Amino acid sequence: MNTSTARRILHRTRGQGHGPITRLMSPSDLGEYLKPFVFLDIFDMDLRGPAGPRMPIHPHSGIATVTVLAKGQMHFEDAEAGSGTLGYGAVEWMRAGGGVWHGQEMSPADVPRVQGFQLWLALPPELENAPPQSRYIEADAMRRAGPAHVIVGSYAGVDSPVPAWGGVNYLLVTLRPGESWTYQPPAGHSVAWMAVASGAVDAEAPVPAGEMAVFEDSEAPIALKNTGAEDAVFVLGSAAPHEHDLHLGNYSVHTTAQALEAGENRIAELRRKMVAEGDRRTGSGTVPVYR
Repeated sequence: MNTSTARRILHRTRGQGHGPITRLMSPSDLGEYLKPFVFLDIFDMDLRGPAGPRMPIHPHSGIATVTVLAKGQMHFEDAEAGSGTLGYGAVEWMRAGGGVWHGQEMSPADVPRVQGFQLWLALPPELENAPPQSRYIEADAMRRAGPAHVIVGSYAGVDSPVPAWGGVNYLLVTLRPGESWTYQPPAGHSVAWMAVASGAVDAEAPVPAGEMAVFEDSEAPIALKNTGAEDAVFVLGSAAPHEHDLHLGNYSVHTTAQALEAGENRIAELRRKMVAEGDRRTGSGTVPVYR
């Protein structure tokens, strides 16, 4: 790799672990620099032992969540979305907008291990209090550009079926041993980062599994190579900067204090209705998104 022209890595982190979940980015730290990307978890659950505690039902507003798997499969069941299975290359998309409650809308399939990423995207002002939107898109409906599944956005003439707004790309990539690939961000995408689930990637400097790397502000290409003996699986995001302040609640991110207040009021209203409805668990044990 020609290091004289490579896009530099400005920061790297291994985050903070909490059992099977490692928080790589939060709205109060790297999210402020990388917005509209404001939150990133990598999760890695061994399903062969006793089941641990499930994610509690919790609210969101002002953001979209994007969940992709690097290994394993998850089932979903929803009266509006139907039922199916998400594996590598598939996506759960949830635009919380004005408010939702979720956390148990998917359950692990009969697999020994599930590994993947959950990303939060800060919504633009016109969508941050809009009606919620939830999609489960299986792998055969997603599209690829070279080694990359286009999860959100458009790249190399390939458009994602995820109904997102413009100016944001999010890719799930696998490079075979020795394989090189160069990502050319679209015009205006000066924000860029990557996080590695497995394997080893050279991106001007080595980026091992479990690490997130933040690139300098630029529209220059990002040259990547798998330098290990196994497949390298990672996610990569690029975007035009989110030109708004971040106003933070416990589970919400908005562009103004007024929008945050509206989102939190809607979340409280939804909670009262959800409690009144009682048990919403499906036959497969999932609990659909409440919106």
